Amino acid sequence: MKNVLILMMALFSIQGWSQEKKNKNAIYTIEVNGNCETCKHRIEKAAYAVKGVKSAVWNIETHQMQLIINEEKTSLDTVKKAIAAIGHDVIGSYKAPDEVYEKLHHCCKYERVN
Repeated sequence: MKNVLILMMALFSIQGWSQEKKNKNAIYTIEVNGNCETCKHRIEKAAYAVKGVKSAVWNIETHQMQLIINEEKTSLDTVKKAIAAIGHDVIGSYKAPDEVYEKLHHCCKYERVN
């Protein structure tokens, strides 16, 4: 019985070492559609609302968003979904729901790619 217990403890230890370590300061750049300062505020606010987002800065001219996230608390995919949910397409990943996009202020409506 003692040998079985020692063997089980050894297996659990090896399993823990083999798991991928999550990055607490993972840096990503994503492209998000938007047009103006109102969009910038809305996009950044949506990103910061996700627990684990440390920094979120969206550039109006380039549509590039620089993110720093704690991957132990969230994932890039979760942040992208949060941004799409408030009406802004995340290029290459998620399209905002049409009904949410249509509710954006007229100056925030960007040209959507199907």
